[in-house]
Amino acid sequence: MRSGNAGSDPQAVPSAERRFTVLGPVRAWRGNEPITSMPPQQRALLAALLLRGGRAATAAELLDALWGEEPPATALAALRGYAFRLRKALGTDALTTVDGGYALHTEPAALDLTLAETYVADAEKARGASDLGKARDDLARALALWDGEPLAGLPGPYADAQRNRLAEWRLQLTETRLDLDLQVGCHAEAVSELTALSAEHPLRERLRALLMLALYRSGRQAEALGVYADTRRLLADELGVDPGAELTDLHQRILEVDPALLQPPAPQAESAQDPVRPAQLPATVSDFTGRAAFVRELGEILADGGVMSVSAVAGIGGVGKTTLAVHVAHAAREAFPDGQLYVDLQGTAARPAEPEAVLASFLRALGIQDSAIPDSLADRSALYRSTLAGRRVLALLDNARDTAQVRPLLPGTPGCAALITSRVRMVDLAGAHLVDLDVMSPEEALQLFTRIVGHERVTSERQAALDVVAACGFLPLAIRIAASRLATRRTWTVSFLARKLSDERRRLDELKAGDLAVKATFELGYGHLTPAQARAFRLLSLPDGPDISLDAAAAVLDMDPYDAEELLEALVDISLIESAAPARYRFHDLLRLYARDCADRHETDESRCAALLRLLDFYLASAARAYELENPGDRLLDHLVATSRRGAAFTARDEALDWLYSEAPSLLAAVQQAAGGGCNGPLRRAVDLLLVSQDLMESGIYARQYEQATRAVVSTAATCGEALIEARARVSLGHLSGLSGRFEDADREAQRALVLGLAAADPLASSYAANLRGNVAFPMRRFEECAAYHTTALEAFREDGNRHGEAAALSNLARAQIELGQLPAAIASAERSLLIYRGLGAGFRLANGLYALAIALTADGRTADALACLSEALPIFREARQQFWEAMALFRMAEVHFSAAKHRQAAAIAEQSLALLRDIGGEYRWANALTLLGKALNGVGQTDRARACWRDALTAFTALGAVEADDVRRLLSDPSAPAVAV
Repeated sequence: MRSGNAGSDPQAVPSAERRFTVLGPVRAWRGNEPITSMPPQQRALLAALLLRGGRAATAAELLDALWGEEPPATALAALRGYAFRLRKALGTDALTTVDGGYALHTEPAALDLTLAETYVADAEKARGASDLGKARDDLARALALWDGEPLAGLPGPYADAQRNRLAEWRLQLTETRLDLDLQVGCHAEAVSELTALSAEHPLRERLRALLMLALYRSGRQAEALGVYADTRRLLADELGVDPGAELTDLHQRILEVDPALLQPPAPQAESAQDPVRPAQLPATVSDFTGRAAFVRELGEILADGGVMSVSAVAGIGGVGKTTLAVHVAHAAREAFPDGQLYVDLQGTAARPAEPEAVLASFLRALGIQDSAIPDSLADRSALYRSTLAGRRVLALLDNARDTAQVRPLLPGTPGCAALITSRVRMVDLAGAHLVDLDVMSPEEALQLFTRIVGHERVTSERQAALDVVAACGFLPLAIRIAASRLATRRTWTVSFLARKLSDERRRLDELKAGDLAVKATFELGYGHLTPAQARAFRLLSLPDGPDISLDAAAAVLDMDPYDAEELLEALVDISLIESAAPARYRFHDLLRLYARDCADRHETDESRCAALLRLLDFYLASAARAYELENPGDRLLDHLVATSRRGAAFTARDEALDWLYSEAPSLLAAVQQAAGGGCNGPLRRAVDLLLVSQDLMESGIYARQYEQATRAVVSTAATCGEALIEARARVSLGHLSGLSGRFEDADREAQRALVLGLAAADPLASSYAANLRGNVAFPMRRFEECAAYHTTALEAFREDGNRHGEAAALSNLARAQIELGQLPAAIASAERSLLIYRGLGAGFRLANGLYALAIALTADGRTADALACLSEALPIFREARQQFWEAMALFRMAEVHFSAAKHRQAAAIAEQSLALLRDIGGEYRWANALTLLGKALNGVGQTDRARACWRDALTAFTALGAVEADDVRRLLSDPSAPAVAV
């Protein structure tokens, strides 16, 4: 016999630092490090040894466990190899050799199966002592140790047999825990789980009996009888037998409406001299997940015995308030040895629980005889507080309607505590610690989904699982329902469920299992709203934006902002909407779907369209005011459609910019939603809103969402034959394509916009499109064409009296004139442009004028003057949050330094430009900056890095089909090649 010696072996590991699991995938940890490099047969050996509880197994027994009756000839050698690697992985003191066999020594707490057996033994003791609450808790702890299928994926006949045994044991424990649920009156809570389990195990009569009893006690007699009929038919079809005696007797008692069925067996009476210690907490769920910070926070407050503690947990329906509160209450039980009271106050029901009735129930639970319970609420509350004096009792007040309902139920002395859950934020409950419970994090949501569905199914389809929990809005109730449906349908894949939930029109209907339904949970809260609150709830769900400001919400509701705020805050207080930030509100995704369903049922088409039109008018009027402050005197504003509402009032550019960028996601979502309304939608408002919010496009920050909205407007306008709208939208789309370096696309859009603008006799679209065609011709090196289009645009802008447009066309014309060898004319055009911008008091467009003049001065060799222009332009771009133009200004500064042979400075500034252009500006301008950086690096002798820059730039230019690819190829072959204008 040989054994390891932990005292002398450097590989020895204290046994307490080794952990193992078999109630799921077989896993091992050495300290905090998981052991991952074990093939299936080695895991099978580990499982066989773990399941023997430290007893030795002979080689023959292990060969039979791993390979069955016909092991291969090499089996014994393979077994020894697995044992050797297992000893090396776990530490030599873990695995001992005994008479040619092996034994694995573990601490009792190191194996999940041993822990489960300990919890089950404790549960049996508690049940024998009539402590049903503790028995349920212990069984729940045991069941929580399972992680999907036991011994998942292990080969061998022994693993198969043990897998079946452990699965059966788990089912038996679940039945016992559910039986205890019914014994303590938690029949309604048990129905859903029993429904799922009886579907998964249709021939298991014990589950059917528990389900019948739970349904009957929940007032659902017809369903209980239906369960029996289904069972009898199934047994006859599958096995040719009738239901057993237990099921038959229960069926008869339900038919006879036996009153004894409504009450669980009374627990054994306590000794008269001992105080009654109620243990009314519902069972905690075995798969409780996450919420660690809340558990710790609430636990610490409840356990503080210095004063009477009150904590109130608020949140939307289905967010897990009760689950969290029950879990925290169980965790804090030791701090309340004199008992725990529980009541569901039915706060969302038509008739919430009356405080008088609850107090009577609590007093009985505390040992007060019925004859001693007074009649009035005040007297009962006083007796309740007196009875609790000097005791440490926790009262869990679940699902409260409001503060008035719970105030009489609060203990009044130090040492006691109350934990309250409600959809209402109890801001008027003096001294209460308030907790707002939000949805789960994506990680917590995936963990909960995995615990219910099983590790193996989720691991193989992780992305689909993430899609499922995202479709559930990370709401625990929705996740639990979706996971339970999947767990009981072995033929479904996670991807199949994800596809079903991807349809927003059907999503709420899919999130239903047994008597659990997300929609039903939401309906409870909606049913308590006043007519004004219900209207606000419905209409505010219609906009597609991620959130909505108070002023925008007031527009949707056609109300004064002050009155709208009162409604919105009331909805926040009852957890039907969330306060995303001061004066900003948002819906949970599933609540939005429910609210829209309510709007479809209770609002007319006209009222829904009118609400969205008011929102679009508010956005257009506000954005136009912001545009005017940034671009004073711009004639664009004279070409906008009239709006029926006033927009937000701004007193300064910074304030207007703050509004524009904070509203950008919701504003652009409104544009896309308007385009989705078809030919009858407010398309003209949508396209005009794009024009006055074009700063969002040029900044680069919202370019992607801006493009999506613009494409939607183009598509709908083309379908409806709206030439003016299509022309304006194609101008924006072409501008976007040009900014990202897709010049062929930009040119097509500009051509189409010009034709449509002329056909619609729209001076705005015509002048903008001509200017765009010139901008696109420049990087394609069609310089004469570029100059011609900018000249056409210049004439159109002047004819329209558009001074801003005139300045833009002049600055663009200057660049073409440089390339055509007309340098004095170019400088004159740029200086004229800058003069106009200064005269108008322009915002960041003034920096555009400085930028254009800097390019002309650089071409003239006046580098100091060019740097002065760019140095003035750069802070203007930054203050206007124009990151794209900030990056381009830095690029031009680097170009100026390079032209002055200041390569080190050029490289440093080119890097700054490149850092900004990685996320905005597209591949074209990123490749230009990379090319310039390579030139500067080559100038300081970093030739290898320079060539790496050029190779990356060449890849980008080639993919775009850009003519600059040839320039970069020349640089790679001859680094001394002359600079190329960009």
